[in-house]
Amino acid sequence: MQAAADSYAYLALGTLLLAGCAINKLPADQVSLMPAPAIYGEGRIDPFDNSAALADSPPPCILYATDRAPTAEPERFAYYSDERANVLRLGKACIEPAGHQPLTWAELRRISLLKNRGGRYPLQVGSVDEYGILERSVPPFADGVERSPVPGDRFAAALDARLAAAANKDVYIYVHGYKVDYENPVLVAGELWHFLGNDGAFIAYSWPSTRKTLAYWSDLDDALNSARGLRMLIAFLSEQDAVENIHVIGYSAGTRLVARMLADLGMYSRFMSEDEIRRRLRLGQVILVGSDIDRGILGGYLLDGALRVPKSLTIYQSSADSALSLSKLLFRRQRAGEALIGEMETEQARRFLSSHSRLRVIDVSNAEGAVSGSGHGYLRESPWVSSDVVLSLRYDLAPQERGLTRTPGSPIWTFPDDYLEQP
Repeated sequence: MQAAADSYAYLALGTLLLAGCAINKLPADQVSLMPAPAIYGEGRIDPFDNSAALADSPPPCILYATDRAPTAEPERFAYYSDERANVLRLGKACIEPAGHQPLTWAELRRISLLKNRGGRYPLQVGSVDEYGILERSVPPFADGVERSPVPGDRFAAALDARLAAAANKDVYIYVHGYKVDYENPVLVAGELWHFLGNDGAFIAYSWPSTRKTLAYWSDLDDALNSARGLRMLIAFLSEQDAVENIHVIGYSAGTRLVARMLADLGMYSRFMSEDEIRRRLRLGQVILVGSDIDRGILGGYLLDGALRVPKSLTIYQSSADSALSLSKLLFRRQRAGEALIGEMETEQARRFLSSHSRLRVIDVSNAEGAVSGSGHGYLRESPWVSSDVVLSLRYDLAPQERGLTRTPGSPIWTFPDDYLEQP
C-alpha cells in the first residue's frame, strides 16, 4: 500500500510539473513579463517619479550573488551551471526584452503598467559582468581559489552608487524556488525592482537548483546548503554604511534557505538585545511566498529566536496551492505555505499572534489570479498579491493599511472581495 501511495505521489508531482512546463513555452532562460500589480494596473499610483528620465535610461542591471559553479557546458548553461561552487560569486546582470521583435525600454515600461496587454512580453539576460568571489565565502580547505577583497569592494561600490541615486536606502534580495536556471531569479528580481519604481537596490540570489523534475529532492539539500551563502551576503551588506534595511523575498523551495538563514542568525544573536540585532543585521521585512518548508520546522525556528531577527516576517499562504498539496503528500507534513484553515482559530494561536505583532500570516486564496495554473505562482500571477508585496516593501504599510482584512477573532489576514475599492 505504501509503495502504491509513493508511486502515485511521484506520478502526480511529475504530471503537475510537466503540465506547468507545457504551458510556459518560453526558453528556460526567459520569463514573460508579469502582470502589473493592481495598484498600478488601476492607474491609482505611478511607480515612476520621473518617467521622462526613465524612458531614456539604459536597460536595467541587477546585482547578483550566486553559489552556482560557472558553466563548463555553454551549450546547456550560458553563465552558471546547476552545480555547487561552495563559494559566493558576485556580479551584475543586465536584462533586455526578448522575442523576434524586441521592444524598446520606453515601450516596455509603458506596456508593463497596462492592465490588459493583449500578449506576452518575454525578458532575458543580455549580459553578465562577474566581479569575482566574495573573499569571506572561500572555505579554508578550498584549493586553487583566489582570495581577494577586490570583488567585494566592487560589489559594495556598485551598491553604494545605486543607493546614492535612490530615494530610499534599502536593499531587496529575491531568492527563487526549485527547477530554474541562474537567469530566472535575475529576471524576477528585475521585474520586482521595476514595480518598486527602480528605487533602492535589488539583488538576485541564485542557488544551484536543477531544471529537472526529479531533482526536487537534491534541490532541497542544495537550498539548505545555500543558507550559509545567503547568511554571509546579509552579513556583508549589513557592514555597508549606505544600507539602511535589508529585505528578503523567498519563494517556494527558496524559503527553506531563507528560513534556515533566519534560524542561524537567531541562534547567533540570542544573547543580543533587540537594538543590537537591528544595528548589526539591519534585516527589515522577510517575506515567504508559497513556502515549501515543513510547518513544524519553521515553527521551531521561530520559537528558537528566528522571529527576533527581522523587523517583520510575512508568510503568504493559499488553500489552492496544488504544488504544496503534492509536497505534503510526499513528505506527509503540512507545508508552511498551505492555508491554516481552522488551525489558527484556537485561543492559544490568537494569543501567540497577538503577542508577536511582527509575524503576519496572509491567506491569498481569495486574491485575483491566485489560483491560476497550479496556484503556486501567485507572487507573479496575482495582481493583488504583487500589489500587496509592493505596498509593503515600498511604503512599509501594515496589513490593514494595505486593504487587507481579518474576520473578528481571526489572526489571519485575507483579501476582501472589494480589495481594489479599499482606500
